[in-house]
Amino acid sequence: DATAAIAAGQTPVWPASFVDATRHLLKTHAQRGAAFVAEVLTLPGESTLAEALHIVDPDALHAARNGLRRHLAEQLEREFSALYTTLVPTGAYTPSSEEAGRRALRNVCLAYLLELDTEESRQLALTQFECADNMTDQFAALSALANVNAEDCPQRDTALAAFYQRWQHEALVVDKWLSAQSTSRRPDTLATVKALTAHPAFDITNPNKVYSLLRAFGGNLARFHTAGGYAFVADCVLQLHDRNPQVASRLARSFDRWKKFDAERQQHARAALERIRDHAGLSRDVLEVVTRALG
Repeated sequence: DATAAIAAGQTPVWPASFVDATRHLLKTHAQRGAAFVAEVLTLPGESTLAEALHIVDPDALHAARNGLRRHLAEQLEREFSALYTTLVPTGAYTPSSEEAGRRALRNVCLAYLLELDTEESRQLALTQFECADNMTDQFAALSALANVNAEDCPQRDTALAAFYQRWQHEALVVDKWLSAQSTSRRPDTLATVKALTAHPAFDITNPNKVYSLLRAFGGNLARFHTAGGYAFVADCVLQLHDRNPQVASRLARSFDRWKKFDAERQQHARAALERIRDHAGLSRDVLEVVTRALG
C-alpha cells in the first residue's frame, strides 16, 4: 500500500500499531531474546519485497521501505538510543550465541538511528567503527555509514578509508568493503562503483572481486535498475566474456527479472540485453543466459 501511494505521488500513512509493536519488542528484548528481536526488526530486502509485486517500481519500493525505517527511527529515537547504550559490551569480545544476539540487536539500533541522518548519529557510528574489537561491530558501523544519503558525510569517508587501509591485504575482507559500497542506497552508487573498477582493490580477472562489486551492484534494486545501471553492467559483461565466460554469464543474470519492471525500464533493459546478444564472438555461456532472458 505504501509503495502504491508513493508511486501515485501521495504520502503513505504508517499504522500506529506498527510503531507500538516495535516499541513493545524493544522493551521486551531481554525476555524474547536479543537475536530474535534483531531479526524481527530487520525489514525484508527490496529484492524480496519485489517478488511479491506484479509490476515493480524500484524507486517507489525503495522510498516506501526506507520511509518506514525513518518513521520508526523518528518515533522511537529515544528507545533505540537507550537500548543501544544498554547493549554496550562490558567485556572483551566473546563468540557466544548470547553475545552475538546482543551485538546483532545493538547494530540494528545503530542502523535505525542513522536513518535520522544527524551529526550525532553519524558520530555514534564512527565511534563504534573506531572502537570495535571485532569485525561484526566494525563492519556493521561501516555498512550503516555507507548508506548515509547526505552528500557530505566525513564520517563515512573516514570509515571507508580507514577500513581499506587496515584490511587491504586481506582479500576476503576487501570483498566486504567493495560490497558495502556497491549495495549502498546512496544516489551516487553507480558513479562510486564505476570509480571502484579503477581502484587497486578491484581486479576484473578475479571472480570474487567481480561478484563483490559488479554482481552485488546488479542486486541493488534501486540503483541498478536504471538506464545507466543497465548500460554499465552490459559493458562489464562484454568486457568479461572473453576472459571468463562463466563469470560473465553470472553477471548477465542481473537482468533475469527485467520483465517485472515498468515499460521504460524494460525498454532500457532490452536494449542492453540485445547489445550483449549481438556482440560479435559472444561466448556461448553468456549467449545462453541473454537469449533465455529475452525469450
